[in-house]
Amino acid sequence: MSAELNTGANSGQRNIAAVVRALEGLHAAVGKLSQEYGDTLGIRRLVSDVARLSDDLAELGPPDPRHRPGPVPEELEEIPDVEYDASMWTDAEHEGFGAPDRHAP
Repeated sequence: MSAELNTGANSGQRNIAAVVRALEGLHAAVGKLSQEYGDTLGIRRLVSDVARLSDDLAELGPPDPRHRPGPVPEELEEIPDVEYDASMWTDAEHEGFGAPDRHAP
């Protein structure tokens, strides 16, 4: 059982390390934008947002031992917003109305 807890702790540390790396990359990217755009309101907000994210991560602390992580959600499949082929509905029944060739008693 301690191996399970240790694995979970290692997983949490890896996840935190990944977020730290991402924040470092974001900080560097915002720094480059700052050089390009200068001291604008948008840049100051971005700098503040990155700093806040770093502060939030630092204050996160260890996870609640009672929390059990759920399954990782699967990637969503995007369904194109186009008309369906009308032949797909040929033998379909209309909900509440039944099939078009049958009548209620």
